[in-house]
Amino acid sequence: MDRKRVLPRGKWRVVAWAAVAMVLLVTALGGVVLWQNDYDMKTERLTIRQGGHVLHAVLSTPVESGERHPLVVMIHGDAAVDATHEDGYLPMWETYARAGYATLSWAKPGVDGAPGNWLDQSMDDRADEAAAAIAWARARPDLDAGRIGLWGVSQAGWVLPKIAKRTSVAFVMAVSPAINWLRQGRYNLLAELKDRDASPATVRRELDERDRVLGLLKRRASYQEYVRVMGGAQGMSPNRWIFIGKNFTSDATDDLLALRGTPVLLALAGHDRNVDTTDTEAVYREQLESGGKLTVRHYPDADHSMVKDALARSELKSTLVFLFAPRSVFAHRYLDDQNRFLRGLRP
Repeated sequence: MDRKRVLPRGKWRVVAWAAVAMVLLVTALGGVVLWQNDYDMKTERLTIRQGGHVLHAVLSTPVESGERHPLVVMIHGDAAVDATHEDGYLPMWETYARAGYATLSWAKPGVDGAPGNWLDQSMDDRADEAAAAIAWARARPDLDAGRIGLWGVSQAGWVLPKIAKRTSVAFVMAVSPAINWLRQGRYNLLAELKDRDASPATVRRELDERDRVLGLLKRRASYQEYVRVMGGAQGMSPNRWIFIGKNFTSDATDDLLALRGTPVLLALAGHDRNVDTTDTEAVYREQLESGGKLTVRHYPDADHSMVKDALARSELKSTLVFLFAPRSVFAHRYLDDQNRFLRGLRP
C-alpha cells in the first residue's frame, strides 16, 4: 500500500503562519495603495459641447462647497493623453483643490472615446478648443468666471499664449514649455544622442537625416515621398507626418507678449532632455519680465515632466512609487510651489 508523505505537525504550523503573514502583507499593501490614491477632492466626468467642440472632460473641485471656485484649465503636452493623464495629474489636482481651485481637463480628440483625431490639430486648433472650454466654464455657477487660468506642459508652450490672445486668463503655470519647434527638435535629438553616448559619426548622420526631413517638410512633401526619400517610414505614421507638417514652424516668442502683465509661473527642470530650458528661460524673461508678473522656479532633480529624474530613468521604480506614494513622484518643491503660487493669487 502507498503511504502518502505528509508534513509533520510543526511544519504545517510554519506553512500556515507564512500563509497568514502573506495575506496580512497583501492586505496591508492594498490598504496603503488605497490610502495613497484617495485624493482630497471631488471629481465629475462630463461632456462639454461648446463652440462646435465635443470634449470628454473631468472637473475636479475642492471638497468644501458654497463658494465659486477659481479654475485651472489643463493643456496637455504631446502624445495621446486622456483627461487624467492615466491618473498622473491627480496629485496636482489635489494640490490645486487644497489651494481652493477647481481643475478642468479633457481627453485629446480620439483618445478615451473622444471624437476626432488629435493628430489633425494645429496649435491654433488646440487654442480654439481650450477657449471653447473656458467659455463653457464661465457659464458654470460654481466656477469664478474672472479667475480662470492655465496649466500647460511641453508642447503646450505653443498653445498657452495663443489661448491668452483669444480670451482673458487670470494666470499661467508653464511647465517645461517649448519656444521654437525646430530648435527644440535639434536640442532633443542631440540630448538623446548624448544620453546614448553616440559617436561623432552617428551624430553627424542623425543631423544629416534631420536636415533631409526638414527639407521635405519645407516643400510640403507627401508622406509617400517622405517614405521613399528616407528609405522607409522610420517609425513615422502618416497621421504624425501630417501633424508635424502643420506645426513644425511653431514659435511662441511673439505670442508670449499676450501674457505680459499676467502672473506666470515658469517651472524648469534640471534634467530636461526635451526642451532647452536655458533658451526657454531667456525668451520668457525677455518677453515677460518687464511686466513684473513672471516667477521662475528651477527643479534640479526633475526630468521634463517634473518627475524625479532618478525615478524617470527606471520604469520599475517609477511604477512602484506612483502606486504606493504618488505625490512623491514629482520633483522636490514642485507641488508646494504650485500651491503657493495659486494661494498668492487669491484675494
